[in-house]
Amino acid sequence: MAPNPSPSALARGNPILRYVTALLGLAIALALSSMMVRLVGGLVPGVLCLLAVAFSAWYCGIGPSVAVTLVALAALKFWFLPPLHTLRITDPSSILGMFVLLAVSAVLVVMGEGRRRENDALRIAQGELEERVKERTAELDAANEGLRELTARLMQLQDQERRRIARELHDSVGQTLAALTMNLTTISADIERLDQTAKKVSDSLVLAQEMNKEVRTVSYLLHPPLLDESGLASALRWYVDGFSKRSNIQVELHVPEDFGRLAQDMETALFRTVQECLTNVHRHSGSAVATIQVDRTPDEIRLTVKDGGTGIPPEKLDGVTNGGTPGVGIGGMRERMRQLGGSLVLQSGHNGTTVEARLPTTRPPNSAATEAAA
Repeated sequence: MAPNPSPSALARGNPILRYVTALLGLAIALALSSMMVRLVGGLVPGVLCLLAVAFSAWYCGIGPSVAVTLVALAALKFWFLPPLHTLRITDPSSILGMFVLLAVSAVLVVMGEGRRRENDALRIAQGELEERVKERTAELDAANEGLRELTARLMQLQDQERRRIARELHDSVGQTLAALTMNLTTISADIERLDQTAKKVSDSLVLAQEMNKEVRTVSYLLHPPLLDESGLASALRWYVDGFSKRSNIQVELHVPEDFGRLAQDMETALFRTVQECLTNVHRHSGSAVATIQVDRTPDEIRLTVKDGGTGIPPEKLDGVTNGGTPGVGIGGMRERMRQLGGSLVLQSGHNGTTVEARLPTTRPPNSAATEAAA
């Protein structure tokens, strides 16, 4: 909101208004003088006229101030100095009084003009400073926008690279290990009569099978095929089942049966958020249970992950929730939600930690453009 304009600013914008304001002030001074001169004495008109001149000098400029001074001298002579109702001066004391009034008025005009010029210089300097601040703010906003776009692009490239590595592991290393398993199976059948050799081959076969299983697990964790083929609900059920077996943490997953499909980047963002939350539960919370709730309304998708652990330390939680520097995982989850027009809220206490992510079902324009570019 702009500040209220001062009387000097209003008068400066309209020359006629400056003269009208100055003469109106003098008229008020003369009217008061006519009422008070009989009660107080003969100095009242001169004092009030000087106040009118001071007002004009401070707020109306040098032209109106000079005009008010001349009109005030004429009015004082005509109405208050003998002989009345004439501009002819016969009394030497009246001449001296008018000369003093003229001198004091000149001083006031000079002082008022100096003050107005200083105010004009300050106002110009303030305007230049505000303009520079606006320019710097615009540059900072542009830099922040560039950083956001770069972050979004890096996260997209990361997901694409994970998908490529998963395909390579599955198609190349996985096939090679499968062929090795078949060869070792054949060799094991041919040399069963050699117990020692057969035992080593059997051990190698077990190792190869375990390696094949681990490669498939890593490939699926990098980018589960179910996420592209069957959607978020199926991918979450598969991942939660495997996570519970590996970590011995009881995870309850609640997803509506008619959840349906979402855009690819939305499903990826929600799946990565669940991955990061469960990883934090396993590494930091010490909780033996966790709950995942996924809800869908016509307006938004809401994901809630809760645990019953010890919670985040207050000093770290304060830094995360009050704009501090969060961890890489929390920052990544929050940036994924922001790029899709959503939000991420983190709450933690002695009873555990709750992470709530919200995504609008209507895609923001920038995220659609980014997906098309990718």
